[in-house]
Amino acid sequence: MGLLTFSINLTLDGCVDHQEGIADDETHALFTRLMDEGGAMLWGRVTYEMMESYWPAVARGDQEAPAAMREWAVKLEAKPKYVVSSTRTDFPWTNSHHLAGDLRAGVQKLKDANPAGVLLGSGKLATELDRLDLIDEYRLLVHPRIAGHGPTLYQDGLPGTRKLELVSAQPLRNGAVAVHYRRAL
Repeated sequence: MGLLTFSINLTLDGCVDHQEGIADDETHALFTRLMDEGGAMLWGRVTYEMMESYWPAVARGDQEAPAAMREWAVKLEAKPKYVVSSTRTDFPWTNSHHLAGDLRAGVQKLKDANPAGVLLGSGKLATELDRLDLIDEYRLLVHPRIAGHGPTLYQDGLPGTRKLELVSAQPLRNGAVAVHYRRAL
């Protein structure tokens, strides 16, 4: 069984607005490595639609982008992408699949089918999956910014504190810090 790893960009005050992070070559290379390590991607509908509106054009070369971003886009195009949605069932982007039905059962089946793991990249979906005790690891990129607005990580709360163990912390040249935590046993 593969691990479910939640990975997201956030500011020091917990803002997960994708426009508040630093999108440079080093950041894209980090997330490309994370994606390479996993067997599949898992998103909620809103994140899927945001990604679908930009990255396929970069992968096709229709949108100009630096080499690190293009590499991310091309690899993302090939990666299996699973989407949780109760309002949309059609996901035409290459290698995209709808994850319908019981959330716990569907995500557990996805973990079981992907020994290399599943990379989760949606904040709201992470809250729901954390409530179901399905997240195994957290790979967060903390940016040296204070946004002063939301959305914020886990803004809808959790039923209890999650105790984590630090696996690694790596500072980037841009001042961000990549942290890797594992659920404490």
